[in-house]
Amino acid sequence: MSDQSDMAKATSKTSFWSWLAVAMVLLMAGCNFAPKYKVPPMDTPQGYKETNGWKIAEPADAALKGNWWEMFNDPQLNALEEKVALSNQTVAAALENFLAAREVAKQARSELFPTVTADPSYTRTHPSSTGSGSTGSGTSGSNSVPLTRTYSSYSLPLDASWEPDLWGSIRNTVRASAYSAQSTAAQLANMILTVQAELAVDFYELRAQDELIDLYTRTIKDYQDSLDLTKTLFETGIDSDLDVAQADALLQTTLAQATALGIARAQYEHAIALLMGRSASTFSLKPTPLACKPPTIPLGVPAQLMERRPDIAAAERTVAENNASIGVAKAAYYPAINLTGGTGFQSSTLSRLLKSSSFYWAVGAEASETIFDAGKRKAVTQQAWADYRSSAATYRETVLAAFQQVEDNLAALRILSTQIGQQDVAIRASQKNLDLAVERYRLGINSYLNVITAQESLLSNQQTAVSIHMQEMTASVQLIMALGGGWSTNDLPSTKKVLHSSATNAPATQ
Repeated sequence: MSDQSDMAKATSKTSFWSWLAVAMVLLMAGCNFAPKYKVPPMDTPQGYKETNGWKIAEPADAALKGNWWEMFNDPQLNALEEKVALSNQTVAAALENFLAAREVAKQARSELFPTVTADPSYTRTHPSSTGSGSTGSGTSGSNSVPLTRTYSSYSLPLDASWEPDLWGSIRNTVRASAYSAQSTAAQLANMILTVQAELAVDFYELRAQDELIDLYTRTIKDYQDSLDLTKTLFETGIDSDLDVAQADALLQTTLAQATALGIARAQYEHAIALLMGRSASTFSLKPTPLACKPPTIPLGVPAQLMERRPDIAAAERTVAENNASIGVAKAAYYPAINLTGGTGFQSSTLSRLLKSSSFYWAVGAEASETIFDAGKRKAVTQQAWADYRSSAATYRETVLAAFQQVEDNLAALRILSTQIGQQDVAIRASQKNLDLAVERYRLGINSYLNVITAQESLLSNQQTAVSIHMQEMTASVQLIMALGGGWSTNDLPSTKKVLHSSATNAPATQ
């Protein structure tokens, strides 16, 4: 008898798991109502328009490298850039956003599999002797009194439920979540690139302030020499006190302007501290004049730009996500089927709980279909299509903006390189004019006002030269950023990696 019970138990288990296997096959053969995805088409130019007159990198250097800032050959910039991605708090937040999006994709994937629950229980019951739940009867003495008994109930159930993905709703949800995680990963890469570029821009703007401070220091010394000259000529009776007053006024004005330069320098230094995830009170950079030239930047071809910009990749993955969401919306038109099953042991005594006679099983199925929803599913589907078209338009706009940024910075570098040469000529002319004015003043031919005019003209041209140099360096950084900074779509995590990779620690902070 025991052998027959064991065989019945084995047969029941086999039937349950066979039924589950058949359901899995149905899942694999399920439908998919999402449109076949294609990257929104874009016309790309054959070449960049603003490269006319621009020095192109040699073919051997036709691609930007990961540590693009090393092209500038500045050890201090290298040291800062190596730390910024690890310590910047905006980057840290973007990383956590990616990790959260990845876990959402894993949550969606879990819906493809049955949910199995275990709910062991123990109950000790003593029913009322006078209630409807009393059990048993007998006599006690001369009076007839219902008898009650206390009993136990042990249960060790194992229940399973599963909704086969016959219409692709869950699979498309998984795809959409995985694409969303990939988009978030691209946004993280774009945030890192943005922070690195912003650091380099602030770095060169700070160095430009150092260059201006150095220029004003040298100019103030020259103005002090000029004031001393006017005082000497006044004391010898050759010059008037008006010239002394004019020279002194120019010197004091220039001193005040030099002092004001410290404000911008401090602000740039504080901005760099923030990017580094450091308190502005604990961070400083030694003053160093701007003395570098922009590197030759490899451009590649315009068609490669869509594979090298993380913001474009993020926009494209969003399009793919919304395409998959259309399939989720369409699947709502079809019935949902839920399969349930349960097995386990139940007994009134613990010693008999795991006996074959205490074993039980049950299977079931349930189907549901919405008959009337006043157009809700249609509206949801139309919304999904609208979201798809909107994200496709955003993707195209992002691509167009990327080409604009490249062309803008190419034009800036080309024009600034010409302007720098012209400004050097203007500085030499201003210096010659000042030398002549000073000489004629010494000879008593011209008044000191001519000297002041020449000094102011020279300082203005020198300031302009520093500003142009700073613009050239920052435009170089922005061009590298516009080209993607050496990033590639190959750096995006694959769908498999999104769904199966382990947790990653947050970046270290300083």
